[in-house]
Amino acid sequence: MLNEKQKVNKIMKLGVELAEVKDVDVLLERILREARKLVNADAGSIYVKESDKLKFSYSQNETLQKRLPAGKKLIYSTFEVPINNQTISGYVANTGDSLNIPDAYKLRSGLPYSFNKTYDDRSGYRTQSMLTFPLKNNRGDTIGVLQLINAKNAPGKVVPFTKKDEPLIMHFANMAAVAIERAQMTRTMILRTIKMAELRDPRETGAHVNRVAAYAIVIYESWASRRETSHELIDKNRDILRMAAMLHDVGKVAISDAILKKPARLDDTEREAMKKHTIMGARLFSDRYSDFDEAAAIVALNHHEKWDGTGYPGYINPFDGNAIPGYQNSDGKPRPKKGEEIPVFGRIVALADVYDALNSRRAYKERWDETQILDELKATSGTHFDPEMVETFFSCIDAIHSITDRYPDH
Repeated sequence: MLNEKQKVNKIMKLGVELAEVKDVDVLLERILREARKLVNADAGSIYVKESDKLKFSYSQNETLQKRLPAGKKLIYSTFEVPINNQTISGYVANTGDSLNIPDAYKLRSGLPYSFNKTYDDRSGYRTQSMLTFPLKNNRGDTIGVLQLINAKNAPGKVVPFTKKDEPLIMHFANMAAVAIERAQMTRTMILRTIKMAELRDPRETGAHVNRVAAYAIVIYESWASRRETSHELIDKNRDILRMAAMLHDVGKVAISDAILKKPARLDDTEREAMKKHTIMGARLFSDRYSDFDEAAAIVALNHHEKWDGTGYPGYINPFDGNAIPGYQNSDGKPRPKKGEEIPVFGRIVALADVYDALNSRRAYKERWDETQILDELKATSGTHFDPEMVETFFSCIDAIHSITDRYPDH
């Protein structure tokens, strides 16, 4: 457990680190994890304000996590809470005041808010101490709520949150709110870019790209953890992969409407033209000012390569469209990449994208049955997809399903 000086120093350092996280989902997870560490909280949640409601956006619970097999992540459902005084989180968002509750089951009578123990009953968890803060931006507006649950002392017993922790968490919450708002702006800009693609290609929706990106980071995190990749590198790569995966098909803005909006399968000539979206997408990130630009170019260029070397566009220079010297076939065309020649991010997004495409209705096809989809992924492991990625995907199937539910098509 940290002493007061260590907590202050940690918060100052976190202010810089949080500002470097670009993706809002990755940021919310990081904020909650770090806030829990500061006060040794067993669990916690973050709610983000959307219009006149709070969206339950992220949750962690160390006790419930330990009940799961190694490598499995805690699955939770998102829901909305009205911003009024009837719930604890709603009260904090509505009033802008924080609440430090020693025992949620022993709230005194006469309070406007109450504790809903439905989740405790369903999960077998016992919520006791709660520390709930508004997330306020620089203008003083509440953009969400940070809730920490069950502080633990050194021996591991649940105790109330101390009063002296309140100003520290309040300061951290204010820094977190600024970082969240900045990340929300980044997400909005990406979604606007995708909206342009959606105007051209009705299949390229915000729900689709959010699902593909979320699938991708779940697969990556599990795959990287198995390889004992450091937590720092995993966090960094999750951040850039999340955003890069959202833009995997952005090159379609350069493809003609006659091809993109054709309500039937493409002929061979149209299919060849469509394949160029990978090159166009990589070309959009030719000015590489950051790790994100690099990752976005890699994903755009490589997410249609296949493990057995039958994919596209192969070893091509996206800037001039020519084969990279030394990597041509006998006809001078680019040689397809195969196996581990395909970058990791490309192999991951390829799997995530195909799963979502099969799991979605299209103008030219109905949504596949889940069993049929999973059978197809197994059958094409080692040909279309990296076998290790397919194995990882199946190990994360519960998390995959929860993402599908979180980002439904409207």
